[in-house]
Amino acid sequence: MTGSPAYTPPLISAVVIGRNEGTRLLTCLASLQPQIHRLIYVDSGSSDGSTKAALALGVEVVELDMARPFTAARARNAGLDRLQGEQGFVQLVDGDCEVDASWIPQAAAFLQHHPEVAVVCGRRRERFPEASIYNQLCDSEWDTPIGEARACGGDALMRLEALRAVAGYRADLIAGEEPEMCLRLRRKGWKIWRIDAEMTLHDAQMTRFGQWWKRSRRAGYAFAQGAALHGASPDRHWVTETRRALLWGGALPLALLLSTVAITPWALLAAVIYPLQLARLTPRMGLRPACFSLLGKFAECAGVAEYFWDRLRGKNRKILEYK
Repeated sequence: MTGSPAYTPPLISAVVIGRNEGTRLLTCLASLQPQIHRLIYVDSGSSDGSTKAALALGVEVVELDMARPFTAARARNAGLDRLQGEQGFVQLVDGDCEVDASWIPQAAAFLQHHPEVAVVCGRRRERFPEASIYNQLCDSEWDTPIGEARACGGDALMRLEALRAVAGYRADLIAGEEPEMCLRLRRKGWKIWRIDAEMTLHDAQMTRFGQWWKRSRRAGYAFAQGAALHGASPDRHWVTETRRALLWGGALPLALLLSTVAITPWALLAAVIYPLQLARLTPRMGLRPACFSLLGKFAECAGVAEYFWDRLRGKNRKILEYK
């Protein structure tokens, strides 16, 4: 009798993207190096010596051509292109994140035991949630349910086979590229999963209201763009989010404005609906997060309107960064 063939563990590579991340990038790269086969850093025009620092650590560096419009999706694709011909798994991560030492072994084991899963993610946490309410809001946002999911965020371990089956990320999206790609993966029968494991520490460095507003505006733009791409399909991708932003951030304020001219039942309803919504959200979220959830709809509505204005003019917006 011949013995069973020796088990060969999958190769695990990593693609990190960033610009002017400074010491955060070095922390990110150092957290990955002991755990992976190849480490690729894609730089998008840094002026702080990031590329030299990465090269000094022995990391493969890809310098993105900044003559073309930048998106995080385009940067990730550039890193994935370096892995052409390879099999196995790839860890995608943003350069302002530190990967937990236990994450990749746990995530890789999960993918090995669940061949139907293309993407596995875990708990991303804010490094300094106490620094601002905006960091706290991010930390809460990252805390998604355990189990099968519809999408992942920027940090996740993925099968190269599955990524190639959908041609990677859609490079023209200024945000929301991960949910859009996950939608295409699910259409091909793949599953997305979040496991109960620490994955990354993220440093949002969001300490000003203007940063939070830009980030929320960008989300609204992504909602509208995603709905325009896939909203008509059975997935109804981001249709609800787009309509919610338009309702709470546009239609109801307009009704309130009109009520200053003429008192109507609809205007009176608009006047009380915000306090009622706040009362509904507060027991689940807490008062401050509930207030920001409502306020964020105005920023999201602005982003939705911006997308449709750009579409009307036949223009594509450049990336909207909050830091």
